[in-house]
Amino acid sequence: MKERRRRLVSHVNHERWLVSYADFVTLLFAFFVVLYASAQIDKRRAVRLGEAIDSAFQQLGVFQKSNRRPGQVEARISLPASVDAGQDLSRWATSGQDKLGGEQKKEDFNAIRSELASALASEIQRNEVALHMGRDGLVVSLREMGFFDSGSATIKSGAEAAISRIAEILQAHPCAVRIEGHTDNVPIHTAQFASNWELSTARATGLVKLLVEQNGISADRLSAAGYAEFHPAAGNDTAKGRQLNRRVDVVILTR
Repeated sequence: MKERRRRLVSHVNHERWLVSYADFVTLLFAFFVVLYASAQIDKRRAVRLGEAIDSAFQQLGVFQKSNRRPGQVEARISLPASVDAGQDLSRWATSGQDKLGGEQKKEDFNAIRSELASALASEIQRNEVALHMGRDGLVVSLREMGFFDSGSATIKSGAEAAISRIAEILQAHPCAVRIEGHTDNVPIHTAQFASNWELSTARATGLVKLLVEQNGISADRLSAAGYAEFHPAAGNDTAKGRQLNRRVDVVILTR
């Protein structure tokens, strides 16, 4: 009996670790197969991404055109001198066309301003009209002294010639236009207007009607707003400031 036990003990298998090792190697193999497959997918995606970027930059005139084969991505980029080599190109690429468009719009509005300044030279000299660039676009301020009687929303007959000249320039530049009515802070209460809100709105809509019906401006380009005394151009504590605040602004919008 003792001899049998000795025989059993002497035949214990000391190579069972090979089973665990084989399992480990199998898992490693499967892991590397998955990595390889993922790398092939990522490579195809990278090629497609590179081709898309290449096409976009060629349209912007940044990539130089070449005779490369499909799927071959070149990394040659010709940057404008204003772009630093260390700059984030993705941000530059998305904003490049917007910047170019912004420069073009600035040039267009400078041209419009020059045309208006020439057409309205006499009114500007009499301080009946003022031009300036505002937050939303080019502002043509039609001051009350030249275009409306005090407390009235009816445009003076003598002012219609100036409005016609403005309309001719608007016809040549198809921008959207917002007509804004403004007053000073002196309250009004008449049979026609209960407050400055009504007066400012009536003046704005009256000018819109004149531009559409008598000057042929497309109605879908126009909008009207009345701001009463709450968007002053100057202080209301002096007669001169109140005079500047009583106006209708023709805002030629940049967007």
